[in-house]
Order: sequence, then C-alpha cells, then structure tokens
Amino acid sequence: MKDKRESFNDFPYSPLPTPHSPMSSYEAIYAIVQQIPYGQVATYGQIADLANLPGRARLVGYALFRVAPEAEIPWHRVINAKGEISESPVRYGSDHLQRSLLEAEGIQFNAAGRINLRTYRWNSFDVADEERT
Repeated sequence: MKDKRESFNDFPYSPLPTPHSPMSSYEAIYAIVQQIPYGQVATYGQIADLANLPGRARLVGYALFRVAPEAEIPWHRVINAKGEISESPVRYGSDHLQRSLLEAEGIQFNAAGRINLRTYRWNSFDVADEERT
C-alpha cells in the first residue's frame, strides 16, 4: 500500500525565536517524527533521543497530543517502549484510530496488542549520523 502522505515537509508550524522554549522542543520532535517511514514505528524515547531531548519521552507524548489526527505529521507511528499504543482517556478515541492507521500500513499487533519492535522499529541511525555532521 502506498503512503498517501508522501511529503511531510509542508509542516504548518514556524520556528520560535527562543531555542529553549517548549515549542522549540516540539518543533524538534515534529521534525524527527516526520522522518519515520511508512510501515515503521518509533518509540517516544527514541524520538526524544533523536530530538536531543534525552530522558524526555513524556515531552514527546505531550507534543504529539497537540497534533490533530488529520495533520500531516505521522503521529500514529510513535508508540511506547513496550511496543504498545499508550492509551489515554483524554484522546477521545484516537487510540483506536492510531491502531487502525498502523494496521493500514501493514503493521501487525499480537494478541496482547503489542507490535514486534524487532520487526517494525525504525532504524534511525541515519538521522543520528546526519545530525552529528
């Protein structure tokens, strides 16, 4: 199945002037999430590390909560370190939407509702290497 979201580069947010503001962190998170390929997932902690926010996995969750489900950011490709969708009553049903979107990309869940991270986890080494150069 072809990804209907081929380009995530037309992101509507503009960078904020202060490098330490929460939205600057959100911008870094969104930039990394935009790079997760179709049919793959990343963990909140993985995104935090790549955004140079080590130990801030919860901040990644807060940033992605702010993204509208129909946005051009593949928010649904970010899951917890157990390979599960982090469910929340304040997401108003988007937990089920997240699973549906992942399944539509060919990602399979086991009977316990987990994704095999060895199979579907995004190898983000290329991103980390690019940021070091």
